[in-house]
Amino acid sequence: MKKQKILALLFFIHCCFMFGQELFYEKLADSAYILTKDKVIYDPSYFSISYPNGDIPAAKGVCADVIIRAYRKLNIDLQKEVHEDMRANFKAYPKIWGLKRTDKNIDHRRVPNLMVFFERFGKTKPISNKGEDYQPGDIVCWNLGGAITHIGLVSNQKSSDRKRYLIVHNIGAGQVLQDCLFDYKIIGHYRYSK
Repeated sequence: MKKQKILALLFFIHCCFMFGQELFYEKLADSAYILTKDKVIYDPSYFSISYPNGDIPAAKGVCADVIIRAYRKLNIDLQKEVHEDMRANFKAYPKIWGLKRTDKNIDHRRVPNLMVFFERFGKTKPISNKGEDYQPGDIVCWNLGGAITHIGLVSNQKSSDRKRYLIVHNIGAGQVLQDCLFDYKIIGHYRYSK
């Protein structure tokens, strides 16, 4: 009898945790969708920003800023999280830019760095060509060709054919909601919560 009560309690706790996680990802998807209401121009310029919780000017941004801003709405500061991990584990991160140390102004705004961070601290999900494998709150990374990477967040809005969720991203037209999940080669698929 005592064993059954313990098992029932563990099951209840597990269910509450799972529900809480799904609720987090729904909130994340909502946060990203809200960003599409802001007028933002694509601007890949380098900016000196405050730390922690620094952000570039609100009317500017790139694809990574969509992810950063969506998480920030849920009180998760990816600038701080990425910077602290890069400072402690610099060798784990790409050396594409020839830097010898971290840069709190830009490191979290680079897709390859975010990919490493999500691989280290999030859940890496399978890459597939099935729309149902990509759920609200998932982070997707693409190769646009050559060495150009891109990142977006899966929304909770469905495509017109109802086969997949739309993506919130900024590929040059500002923070937008688009049916573009399979438009480019997917190179990363993650979930991250703190």
